[in-house]
Amino acid sequence: MAPARFITFEGGEAAGKSTQIERLATKLRESGDEVLVTREPGGTPLGEQIRHLLKHAPEGQGMSPKTELLLFLASRAELVRKVIGPALDRGAWVLCDRFMDSTTVYQGAGRQLPHEVVDRLNAVAVGVRLPGLTLVLDLDPEQARARLLQRAGNIATVADRMEEQPADFFERVRQGYTDLAAAHPDRVKIVSARGSVEETETAIWNQVAQTFGL
Repeated sequence: MAPARFITFEGGEAAGKSTQIERLATKLRESGDEVLVTREPGGTPLGEQIRHLLKHAPEGQGMSPKTELLLFLASRAELVRKVIGPALDRGAWVLCDRFMDSTTVYQGAGRQLPHEVVDRLNAVAVGVRLPGLTLVLDLDPEQARARLLQRAGNIATVADRMEEQPADFFERVRQGYTDLAAAHPDRVKIVSARGSVEETETAIWNQVAQTFGL
């Protein structure tokens, strides 16, 4: 069976996911295909409200890891059923900035919640809509922090609760993605994000072309 035309982008903060998603979307649209770009948390009116609560709202400060987990899953369940599923059913490509693997890694490895609980709840939220390919943009946490500081210096930014986590949290996240790729080598591919935007773009296209026979 051919893999679903559903590509998810994962990785730590400041790895360049948004830039690479837009570049891949442009390339896929050149063939005349419909390409839907979405994000997690978010992607629906309800999901965007949850995103604000998780990332920026002062009411979200200090929420428990289990509350955080359930809010991410609520946003995902809505996105899968209202946006991702219908798009895949009509033959579109779906490119998503984060998906179920972010929960496995951030709440499982990062927050150190029990993996069996995270996996079980993730399965409820996702159902049958598994990605055909997951691209993990890998970046050393030190380089990521430097990019975040540069970003903050160049534009007015709103405090992001996830970006404010301590260094050891991001070390666990990075190791979590490495473990995930080892456990699911056919679906999860690690792509270095250390080089130029163009180098990363080429590496991503190579993975996409190989997976989908393009």
